[in-house]
Amino acid sequence: MFKDIIVGVTPTGIDNCAVQAAMEFARKFESKLYLVHVAGMAQGWGSIETLEPSGETSRLKEQISETYAEMLEGIQESQIIVVPGIPHNEILRLARKKNTDLIVMGPHTKEYEETRSKMWGMTGSTLERVSQKARCPVMIVHKDVVCKEPLYSNILVATDFSDQAECAVSYGGQMARQYKANLKIMHVVENGNSRSDVIGRLEDEYGPRLDGIGECGFEACRGKPSMEILRMGNQADADLIIMAHHSKERDPEKAFLGSTVTQVALNAPCPTMSVNRHFDLRCGLMYDQTGAAVQTEALA
Repeated sequence: MFKDIIVGVTPTGIDNCAVQAAMEFARKFESKLYLVHVAGMAQGWGSIETLEPSGETSRLKEQISETYAEMLEGIQESQIIVVPGIPHNEILRLARKKNTDLIVMGPHTKEYEETRSKMWGMTGSTLERVSQKARCPVMIVHKDVVCKEPLYSNILVATDFSDQAECAVSYGGQMARQYKANLKIMHVVENGNSRSDVIGRLEDEYGPRLDGIGECGFEACRGKPSMEILRMGNQADADLIIMAHHSKERDPEKAFLGSTVTQVALNAPCPTMSVNRHFDLRCGLMYDQTGAAVQTEALA
């Protein structure tokens, strides 16, 4: 299912949960795994051009290789990549080059983000910027993930009826079909809308394209979106939460990872997947944008 996976790594191992999850996926799906570290920001050097000539990138690569050598056992194809630059730019560049179908990331420490902001004058974290522009889904992992069989049994998709949310629902439908998982589509009701009206809209807009999913339900609730999504995730025993990376911004290039997604991702009982574009699973069955199954050969 996941053929090419990128995971962000650091020499300090602060994102170990994300790395372990990516490695488990790589073993399960016999994927190519790229462990990527972008040097220059955390170290505090003033010029990224000096990192390779000085040998710092080679030193960091060796350090990361030693850190993860034992964990990489059993993974057929893996590569450690250390490059100088701005993290989100280099991760996105590599993702395009390798045509990856999953980027796995963990949250960075507050101190790291403050250092990055002071050095480069950028707002928003690497996670925000990767999720903003990635062409493939971005999985945010902040705690240990158990790679079970089936991988997913209960999938929760939160929608706000935006264009990006359409992509998230479509991807959730594909995942549910692939794993024969239960699927729940939810929306947090805004003032002035009744719960029954919203459920009716969910059924009308998404119901026809989700045919063939064993158990598919729709839910509407009222409250703070992040809190309600977290509550529903616990209630549904979700092992994956899928959301659009922002709310109702029509242009995904202009939108940032919304605070709702951030709050859910850092507190959810399971991984959170950010989807902001239509993306097909690379497996035996593919699905068009209406959710209809299309038979095709597996992609390499």
